Amino acid sequence: MARLHLVRHGETTANVLQQLDTALPGAQLTDFGARQGIRFGLHNPLRAPAVLLSSQAARARQTAELIGSAWDIDTAAIDDVHEIQVGDLEGRSDREAHERFRDVVHAWHRGDLDVAMPGGESLEMVHRRFVPVVDRLATDHLRGEQPRDVYLVSHGAAIRLIAAHLAGVDGEFALRHHLRNTDSVELELTDDGWNLVRWGTITEFVAPDAEPLG
Repeated sequence: MARLHLVRHGETTANVLQQLDTALPGAQLTDFGARQGIRFGLHNPLRAPAVLLSSQAARARQTAELIGSAWDIDTAAIDDVHEIQVGDLEGRSDREAHERFRDVVHAWHRGDLDVAMPGGESLEMVHRRFVPVVDRLATDHLRGEQPRDVYLVSHGAAIRLIAAHLAGVDGEFALRHHLRNTDSVELELTDDGWNLVRWGTITEFVAPDAEPLG
């Protein structure tokens, strides 16, 4: 069954400087980030035809291009799957900005969709732009007579929030389990909706005789 792979971009200069970097086009990959992109492609060889896409951010486009070079396939950048827009916090690396960002993200994972970044987006706004793209990708590529896996290079906070929303993942789990650069979340589309297959390196989500997350 075809799957959706949400891949975080490689390391950027902003990551190294701990800057909040969300506005397009954003920071470039570091040399190490470029190697991460190549490594992802080499360590995850394609075994069937797939679609490789990215957000419009420079770091996501560069990561997808490097993965595509390893797979020898083309890639394309698409709209509305970029990182959460932090507004007034953009470009800041100070403790106060990071604490404000953390507080808002914690509120989102605990169910408050309407609280917003100062001058930026709420989670409801992120859902309105991102989820329809996922729905369209599912229709165009995951369903049908010849389904294909979709690899979408996006951004850490957005991936965790969208994946949790789609698969009904417990907010505390999503909050605790960050994604490193070029980590990914793998989702499978079933008749009952989205099923979480892998979150970074984690593949076991249900204990024996326990209820599934979410």
